[in-house]
Amino acid sequence: MEAWGLTDTGNVRKQNQDYYDIVRLGPQQLLLVVCDGMGGAKSGNVASRLATEVFVGEIKRTVREGMGAREIGLIMRDAVSLANETVFEQSQISADFEGMGTTLVAAFLLPACAVIANVGDSRAYLMDGQGIRFVTVDHSLVELMVRRGELTREQAKNYPGKNVITRAVGTDAAVACDIYRMELKPGNALVLCSDGLSNLMADQEILFEVVHGVQKEQCCQRLLEIAKNRGAPDNVTVIVATV
Repeated sequence: MEAWGLTDTGNVRKQNQDYYDIVRLGPQQLLLVVCDGMGGAKSGNVASRLATEVFVGEIKRTVREGMGAREIGLIMRDAVSLANETVFEQSQISADFEGMGTTLVAAFLLPACAVIANVGDSRAYLMDGQGIRFVTVDHSLVELMVRRGELTREQAKNYPGKNVITRAVGTDAAVACDIYRMELKPGNALVLCSDGLSNLMADQEILFEVVHGVQKEQCCQRLLEIAKNRGAPDNVTVIVATV
């Protein structure tokens, strides 16, 4: 298992409020995290970094070699809850931090499976012999409207409220976290990204770049270049992992 990542301010924003981490916890355990902060220039970056550090710290403290996917899923859910409590408490300290929060998407990779945790609209994609699969479900206004039949997927891409999320880490005292478990096979690839990338690239474009494009260690840079060539109005963060 190998992983590469990068984050960039993009072409428009003055500050990068995204944050990511890649942590090897053992010979057969790899943890990936992407957070996309919100709450204004003074606090979005605080929320994303704090959530990542608390989440990763709790995973390091509690995970053990030999744990299965179900146990790891429970640990990840608890780690998201602790990150949420920490960010929420920080938001109460000062007016500068009021209303801050962050998305969080994380993947715990084992030799034969991955466990995904998700809050918000940062995404996880799985690529295999069948193509690309969008693993997570966005916690967003447009996703709700699509599921209700009020918007098509095509209409959702340009809907004015597409950046409104319905769930985030740190905006409330408690948060619900989605957990996904999936099988991994040799040759699979996993992509985690903020919406600064997914808003600008179609799923099939991401698939092509990861599977058929440049060498894997250069893939994140290539994806960033595409986003920046398309304007990159938001921060861009991406992790690519291979099995």
